[in-house]
Formats: sequence, C-alpha cells, structure tokens
Amino acid sequence: MLKKEFLKSTPAAKVTFTLAQSAIKGAKEVRVLGDFNNWDWEKAPVMKATKTAYTATIVLAAGKQYEFRYKADNGIWENDWDADNYIAAPYDVDNSVVVVPAKKGKATSKADTTAKPKKAAAPKVAAKKKAAPKKTTAKKKAPKKAAKADDLRKVEGIGPKIAGLLNEAGIVTFEDLSKAPIKKLRTILDDAGSRYRMHDPKTWAAQAKLAAKGNWDKLKAWQGELKGGK
Repeated sequence: MLKKEFLKSTPAAKVTFTLAQSAIKGAKEVRVLGDFNNWDWEKAPVMKATKTAYTATIVLAAGKQYEFRYKADNGIWENDWDADNYIAAPYDVDNSVVVVPAKKGKATSKADTTAKPKKAAAPKVAAKKKAAPKKTTAKKKAPKKAAKADDLRKVEGIGPKIAGLLNEAGIVTFEDLSKAPIKKLRTILDDAGSRYRMHDPKTWAAQAKLAAKGNWDKLKAWQGELKGGK
C-alpha cells in the first residue's frame, strides 16, 4: 500500500510503503528496493515492523515514476498489490510502480450565482381516463449472482496482465483455476502472444486448489521454492 504526502518546500513527496506481515513470513528484515536506490540491498531502507505490517517512508522527486519491489533477508521478493501500476521485468515477474505526479495547485471555484430556472407547471388533465387493466405476467426468477472474483495474482507465476487474460477466459476464482486443464491454460498464454508463451502454468491449478481451501501457510511455503510458478 502506498501513501503520498507532498512537501511544501520542494517538488517532492514523502511516500510511505506498507506491506502486510502475512505477505512475507519467516523474515527478520524487509527492505524496499527500486529505481530510487539502484536496487541495492545495502542502500535500501529497512522497513519498520509493527504487529501487522512493515513500513518505510522515502522522499521521492515529483513528476516521475519508480519501479520497486519488497525483499526479505531470506531472499523472498514480494510485490505491492495496491501499487499505481505494474511493469513486466526479466525472470517472468512484474515490478510494482509508484507514480509521484508533478505537484499541482488547488483549483479555486466561485459560487454559482446564476438563478436556477423555475420548473414549468404540469399541464392540467382535461378528463380522467379509465385505468388500463393490469397485465398479469409470470414472475421471473432473479438471475444467480456471479461468483466473487479472487485475486489470482496470489498464485506464483501470475502477474496482473496474466490474471486479466484468465478473467477474460472465464477463470475468475481460485476454484475455476484449480479445475482448469493445463492445455487450456497454455492455449490462453499462446493466444496472447510470444511474451506470454514463456510462462509455465503447470503448478497454477495445484496452487489455486490450496488457495481455494484457505491453506495459505502451506501455499506460501511451497511458493518459496518456486520461481515464476515453476
């Protein structure tokens, strides 16, 4: 999660980065690495650990966008899933993006003193008409509500763009993904172009099955051994 606070004295903003502790387990230290520190662990700020999250505040120049990710001392990387955008990076991953717009002054608006036109009076009815007989129609059953979509990006190897491709193909929940044949998943990736053909979906259904059952600890432990879903 990102929070931005513009500084008055300089064209920059204090950006507070927040990562839930549940996103990275077994870490003693978590840092924010990105364009603003040349992706250097030694230069990256150590995030302060609270009971529920890790936080760090960095001053960034306005009018720019920066790629970043979170990294733990145990080697685990994690994205910010509330970032402003995502950009494809090497090694089959997407980097999170924080956008710090150019500072703009507040627009001032004058009160509207124009008199509002009066509503025209409704025309008088010359004579009462007999009410038309009520039509008797069979009650229609309310359509079933669509299943609530899950965040498929929690499956290792699936980024925002691939999640969008899966949603377009009718795969919107962890249960949908757990039942999807690998042949269908490969077809979705192949049809999307050469950029997506390199992705390997062979573990996606198994990961989604754990997510659908709420086995997050088991899933996270397994994901620590995977690279891009492999």
